[in-house]
Amino acid sequence: MKRREALTRMAGVAGATLATATGVRAADGADDAKKLTPSGLAPDRNTKIPGFKAPPGSIDTHCHIFGPAARYPYSPKRSYTPFDAGLDDFREVHARMGIERAVIVNPSLYDIDARVAVDAITASDGRYRGVVNIDDRVSDTELDALHKAGIRGCRFNFVKHLGGFPDMAVFDRSVKRAARLGWHVVLHFDAKDLPDFYPLLDGLPLPYIIDHMGRVPAKDGLEQKPFKILVDLLQRDKKCYVKLSGADRVSSTGAPFHDAVPFARRLVETAADRLVWGSDWPHPNVKTMPNDGDLVDLIPMFAPDAGTQKQILVDNPMRLYQFEA
Repeated sequence: MKRREALTRMAGVAGATLATATGVRAADGADDAKKLTPSGLAPDRNTKIPGFKAPPGSIDTHCHIFGPAARYPYSPKRSYTPFDAGLDDFREVHARMGIERAVIVNPSLYDIDARVAVDAITASDGRYRGVVNIDDRVSDTELDALHKAGIRGCRFNFVKHLGGFPDMAVFDRSVKRAARLGWHVVLHFDAKDLPDFYPLLDGLPLPYIIDHMGRVPAKDGLEQKPFKILVDLLQRDKKCYVKLSGADRVSSTGAPFHDAVPFARRLVETAADRLVWGSDWPHPNVKTMPNDGDLVDLIPMFAPDAGTQKQILVDNPMRLYQFEA
C-alpha cells in the first residue's frame, strides 16, 4: 500500500471516530446565522515576503486551520467564531513566508473533532504534524488512530477567554494516556497563572510546551514574576519547551512588536535546544492583526546566529514532533 493511500485510510478512521465522539456534523445545523458571523479581526491576506530566509526544512509549530465551516463545522459551545482560513490559505501563507513544514494545532472551537487537522496532514505528504484536544470521550483506539495519522501532542487551554481551567482530573488522565504514545502536552496559560501551576509542571509524565512565551506582558519587564518562573522552568526542567510565538500577544507597544524581542532573546540564551517557533496564523482573538512576513523577520532578532536559528526552526521541532528526515 502506498504511503498516501495508507495515510488517507488512517485519516478516515481518526476523523470519523473523533467526529462521532463530538456529535458535531456538517448537517447538524446547530448554529444559527448570528453565531456563524465571524468575530474579531480577519487575517491579513497580503502576507509580506520576509527579508529573513528560513533554513530549508523549517517548521511552523503553531498554526491553525479554520474551516471552511460548511465542511468542518465548529462546536456550538465555542467561545468565538473565526473567519474561514482553510488549507489553501494555509499553504499560500507558508509559501510566502518561506516555511516548508507545519504543526497544525487544532483550535478549541473544534472541541475534540480532529477532522480538519487530520485531513490536512493526510494531504501533506509528510510535511505536517498535528496537536489535538482530548478528554475522556476519546478512546484509546481513537488515540492510536490519531497517532498513526500524524498527531503528536495534545493541548489544554487555561486562559480565561477560552473557557478557563480544564477539569484537572480529566487533565491528569489525559496526559498519562498521551505519554503512552510518546506525545507531549501543549499548555496555554495566562501569564498571571504561571506561578500557580509551577508545582503541577514538575510532576508531568511527559514533555510540555508553554505557548506564546507564557503570554507575559512586555510592559511588565524581564523581571516580572511569571517570566522569571518561565525562565527557571526552561533552565532546570528538561521536560519544558517554550514556543517562540505570539510576539503580538506579548507586545505592549504594537506592531512591529519589537518590545517582545528581549523576552525571546532571554529564552534563547537560557535553552535554545528546547525552543520552537510558531506563527500563530491566522491569529484568532488578537487586538492587533500582525502580518506574518513581519513575524518571520523577528526570528533573526530572537536568535541572530544561523546555527541557533536552524536549531529552533528545524532540529528541535523535528525531534519533538517526530518528523522524518
